[in-house]
Amino acid sequence: MEKKYRHEYKYICNSLQNAILKMRAKGLLRPDSHAGIEGFYDIRSLYFDTPDNQCYQENEDGCDKRDKYRIRIYNADARKIVLEKKSKERQMTSKVSCQISEEICRRLMKNERVQIGEDMPALQKELLLEMQTKAMRPTVIVEYRRFPFVEKNGNVRITFDENISSSDDIQNFLEKRIATRPILEKGQSIIEVKWDAFLLSYIKEHMQLETLQWTSFSKYYLCRKYNTHGGI
Repeated sequence: MEKKYRHEYKYICNSLQNAILKMRAKGLLRPDSHAGIEGFYDIRSLYFDTPDNQCYQENEDGCDKRDKYRIRIYNADARKIVLEKKSKERQMTSKVSCQISEEICRRLMKNERVQIGEDMPALQKELLLEMQTKAMRPTVIVEYRRFPFVEKNGNVRITFDENISSSDDIQNFLEKRIATRPILEKGQSIIEVKWDAFLLSYIKEHMQLETLQWTSFSKYYLCRKYNTHGGI
């Protein structure tokens, strides 16, 4: 699995900042082709961690090199289920992914032992090995609505992630609706800016992202910290 690292900056903004910057993004960039007519899609991810919360702790400590595994669906549609591994190193991120079956997903949701098969995708084998050797298990669900914008030059991607919420309802991960809890103050959202080698100067100038509150914490970390039980 070849890793391609990208720059990724995250900012917390309030509702007014969100509205202003989203309007600027609409004037500068084009909507992602996967977004619907209204310009968004819903993301639900099931994250894995070890019994001693290694992934959570590495994020809190700001470790330079760290990995996270998650299963992701879009618009609560279980017909396409994606396993992803997101890595961070030297302030840059990479992501590898593969599709998994609903049967495998449901077994992982239950933290069942799944035999590693030769014909499985490499990433699936890797997660199963982590579950066997480190007791990695499903931990929390992260759900939010994403408004994505893209620019081909520099492979720039700016996303507005709203209604970010967490859930411990792991057994119902694939259901249309699950019980969730917001993890940010009312009106707050997260803007993510990703690019490859360079971020076009006109995007930097017009978006004026330096006025926002930068954050190093992931949505996974925030959902673990402020989950339905009030903490990990």
